[in-house]
Amino acid sequence: MMQFFAFISEYWMLASAWLAFFFLLILSESSRGGKGLSPQETTNMVNSKDAVVIDIRKDDDFRKGHIPNAINIPATAIKSRLTELEKYKTKPIIVVCQTGTTANSAGAELRKAGFSEVYRMKGGLLEWQSSRMPLVKS
Repeated sequence: MMQFFAFISEYWMLASAWLAFFFLLILSESSRGGKGLSPQETTNMVNSKDAVVIDIRKDDDFRKGHIPNAINIPATAIKSRLTELEKYKTKPIIVVCQTGTTANSAGAELRKAGFSEVYRMKGGLLEWQSSRMPLVKS
């Protein structure tokens, strides 16, 4: 551990550049799939801007419980089912997964397909449940 601190003090410019690069990489990756929303912000956006919630979990997980009025398109099928979402291109899209980690890549796919207002729910459905928000089972 002492060697690590000695290296940082000796090469502080290199360490600073690496830290800045790492921070920018994390920032870039997290914003790639859209701005993150809390469950409360998600609810507000659905109510005020008629946002569409896309649940990218597997069909079985979706049936066990999902956000009311969410559309289920598993992450593996996003590219092949983009035509189903064409009618929502002018509306805000909120991508939801189980934990909030896979929503980034699905959001990036939607942005690449021309959807301009794409968001992702931070913490995914687990955060939704811990906020005691309603679930629908089908």
